[in-house]
Amino acid sequence: MSQQLAVGIDIGGTNTKFGIVDRRGNIIGDGRMLTNQHENVDGFLDELHGHLSILINEAGGIENMKGIGVGAPNGNYYTGNIEYAPNLRWKGVVPLASLLEQKFGLPTVLTNDANAAALGELIYGAARGMKDFIVITLGTGVGSGIVANGQLIYGHDGFAGELGHCIVIPGGRLHAGTGAHGSLEAYASATGVTNTAIEFLANRPDTPSMMREHTNEEINSKLIYEAAMKGDPLAMEVYEFTGKILGEALANFVMFSSPEAIVLFGGLTKAGDLIMKPVREHMEKNLLPIFQNKVKLLFSELKESDAAILGASALAWEMKD
Repeated sequence: MSQQLAVGIDIGGTNTKFGIVDRRGNIIGDGRMLTNQHENVDGFLDELHGHLSILINEAGGIENMKGIGVGAPNGNYYTGNIEYAPNLRWKGVVPLASLLEQKFGLPTVLTNDANAAALGELIYGAARGMKDFIVITLGTGVGSGIVANGQLIYGHDGFAGELGHCIVIPGGRLHAGTGAHGSLEAYASATGVTNTAIEFLANRPDTPSMMREHTNEEINSKLIYEAAMKGDPLAMEVYEFTGKILGEALANFVMFSSPEAIVLFGGLTKAGDLIMKPVREHMEKNLLPIFQNKVKLLFSELKESDAAILGASALAWEMKD
């Protein structure tokens, strides 16, 4: 029975989720803690060790564990380092994989959170059995993981696959975090959708909307979704506009790697057809005929609350014995 379990850790700017996972993707035990409570990584690791040790012991001890997989912002698969993550309190280069190996005595592998999500889809999710697909995470930001010929694309330095930072509207909206103008993340993230709604409210005074009852500070992606579900014309236009931009970007990504499928994951996918119809329409419209009607657009099959842990644990199964 040895090594039938893996540890998955997902480090976010606010929360860290962790769990013990079997080879079929069942989460045996899990938990969470605050990431940003710790000014330095040592305090974070001490707390994490306290929580995880209990789960590991309950699951039969360290000898039952294959290893640890970690998804983290700016995580570099080649070096095992978190490098200059803008949303973490620990600055600079943090050798997280080696620190975890020392702490737990288990082999550890690290990658960025969107790459971990792609591995999760490959092993447990909508992309099982596929060799060529792209995962796009539509949350606070836009992340992506690219699998080609059955392998995750890391690039020469470990940072390949930042599709959310591709420029889709040259000279367009400012992305406050990067200083870039017109990146996909500035439009197709939850933040981007909120900014689009605020712009539309200001620029289209004649279009009726229940969102006008709220201040700009109160407007968020949840409110826009609720308004659109009630048939609010301006909220529906926001989704149409967002879907157009995302669809055009996906057409470029398809022509780059010819995937069998694009798996969409994250909060924005809850809007269903409101966003998927324009995405599909504008993707197909902008593809060369040789690519048209070939690429499946799928929603992730993984439960959002579990996906991060599953994706991270998938890294451990990929390790060579």
